[in-house]
Amino acid sequence: MIKYQNILVVIDPVAEAQPALHRAISVAALQENAAITLFLAIYDFSYEMTSMLSSEERDEMREGVLQGREEWLKTLLEPYAGSKIEFRLKVVWHSRPFEAINQQVQEQHHDLVVKSTHKHAMIQSFIFTPTDWHLLRKCPCPVLLVKERDWPMGGTVLAAVNCCSDDKAQEALNEKIIGESAEVARLLSATLHLVNAYPITPVNMALELPDFDPHAYNAAVKKHHERALYEYAVRFDLESESLHLHEGLAEEVIPHCADAIDASLVILGSVGRTGMAAALLGNTAEHVIDKLSCDVLVLRPDTE
Repeated sequence: MIKYQNILVVIDPVAEAQPALHRAISVAALQENAAITLFLAIYDFSYEMTSMLSSEERDEMREGVLQGREEWLKTLLEPYAGSKIEFRLKVVWHSRPFEAINQQVQEQHHDLVVKSTHKHAMIQSFIFTPTDWHLLRKCPCPVLLVKERDWPMGGTVLAAVNCCSDDKAQEALNEKIIGESAEVARLLSATLHLVNAYPITPVNMALELPDFDPHAYNAAVKKHHERALYEYAVRFDLESESLHLHEGLAEEVIPHCADAIDASLVILGSVGRTGMAAALLGNTAEHVIDKLSCDVLVLRPDTE
């Protein structure tokens, strides 16, 4: 049984409301013996450039800033004073928040990172890659990106799978997504739905192959995806009404389906591309997130 018992919450240093903390507490309340670490990475370049101070004095100034922010974190926990959840605080001086987060996850073996997310302009996410994208690509544990909607008990959880590949790694990731989604749905007394997008018939094939029948090709692709989706439904004991198969790009199909069924949470996988591949191709997870109005739980393959 999948449980999130060692949760890391990334605190927004400039926001008054902390939806990630609220969501983490909701998740922890569904578990037993759960612990939440409030994590804040801060950095002020002016402290590094203060040439009038010695290195010891600069260290003392940084330590004072860290202590001040830790006191602020304590105020965020005041509304939860009577909670049975174990809370911990961690404030670090680091210029690259995503590196600090990943280091914390590795050292303390966190099993879930919770972070609030905001809509990014396309040009910003392409040139100035936000912390969100770095976490999706590199964080060794699941990442829950939180928006403003709550998780109602008895709601709907949508698991997005990719049935178009015979790759064993993709099949393993699909099973991980569905298995984790089923556990989350159980904890929330929610209904689990599956969604899969199958590709549109390539136009160039119809142009380059005179005998190519696009209708027959489309029907064959759809049948292949229907069979694969049905096999997952049988394996995980899901009703046919909870299966959604649509033609089109995953980044269009998944948000449309989430809206149609009023999903409170979408769970999908990220292959974690980096470098030029990430810049040119991106990940389905990254394209989907900004188009969703609900939370997104992103899982990585067990081995990459």
